[in-house]
Amino acid sequence: MSKGYNPLSRANPHIRRLHAYVPGQQPSGGDWVKLNTNENPYPPSPKVLEAIRGELDGEGTRLRLYPNPLSIPLRQALAAHHGLKPDQVLAGNGADDVLNLLMRAFAGPERAAGMTVPSYSLYEVLAEVQQAKMIEVAFDRSMKLDPKAIGDCGANIFFLTSPNAPTGVGFTRKEVEAAASAFEGILVIDETYAPFAGEDAVALLARHPNVVIVRSFSKAFSLAGLRVGYALASAEIIEVLDRVRESYNLDRLAQAGALAALGDGAYYRQVTADILTVRSQMAEWYAFKGWFCYASATNFHFVEPRNSAGQSGPQVAESLYNALCARRVLVRYFPKHPLTQSFLRVTLGTEKEMQRYRDAVDSWLKIN
Repeated sequence: MSKGYNPLSRANPHIRRLHAYVPGQQPSGGDWVKLNTNENPYPPSPKVLEAIRGELDGEGTRLRLYPNPLSIPLRQALAAHHGLKPDQVLAGNGADDVLNLLMRAFAGPERAAGMTVPSYSLYEVLAEVQQAKMIEVAFDRSMKLDPKAIGDCGANIFFLTSPNAPTGVGFTRKEVEAAASAFEGILVIDETYAPFAGEDAVALLARHPNVVIVRSFSKAFSLAGLRVGYALASAEIIEVLDRVRESYNLDRLAQAGALAALGDGAYYRQVTADILTVRSQMAEWYAFKGWFCYASATNFHFVEPRNSAGQSGPQVAESLYNALCARRVLVRYFPKHPLTQSFLRVTLGTEKEMQRYRDAVDSWLKIN
């Protein structure tokens, strides 16, 4: 690069102002308990590994060939899984890819996007890339959904994370349908954590043509490393998304792995049951500690820690976060929003991992 040459000066002005999404820390080295990015603590189904090995047969000669460009077999399997038609399904390179396509198709300088706050901060980044105004509908500490505020916000597309992240609060199908009825634009129901919840919104697709449901294989299916997500919507919305989708947006190994995962429901039902058992145990432990914790419909808890003097607040949460890091236990801390800055988000790991987390908390309590 020539001395004094600044590529940033060549970027579009709105990109120069953009702050990229910051994911949870990915540690290097061993002996970490990683409870900060809501990954599944259990491995994927053995059938997934078998399917991927099958793609590598013959010294991997299949890898020289492009994958199915529309992920047709996977779309068909997902349609059957949800009781829909294949033209109501789109597959993507992770749920984030699908969210990006939705923002690309339905938001821009003259079409605002909307979101509940606090929620997934990637929505804001994607809106900025499209030069779209982001309209926020704020939760208070009760985390009660306000369908009227969503309906009145004036956005062209609205992102509702259900269950919510980072709090883990689940919304009933009735509450979500009220939002779908109130909002005239495209309502995106981000159901990344729905497999851990008591109910979902898939049935709303038959009654509300403006609804899009986004799902992921990263959490319940233990496939965060393969990057597979999908959208469920009307055939008309899927056709629009296909117009802006990259060709071959889901690679051969990801398609094979996701198909195999869908075909092993018994394995994943047991994995989910194990996670829900740990969720119940941890909720009881937080209650025993006297810590406020939102009732979780996900594979994590959003908890407000207290020190030995019974104090809570941003300084207490940050102190525990740092103490956990020092003991090689990673959780997530969101200090920038008033509703989140006194809380930590803790992924549900194995019983062994949660015991190490509890031990680290107790060590912190002895000196704080």
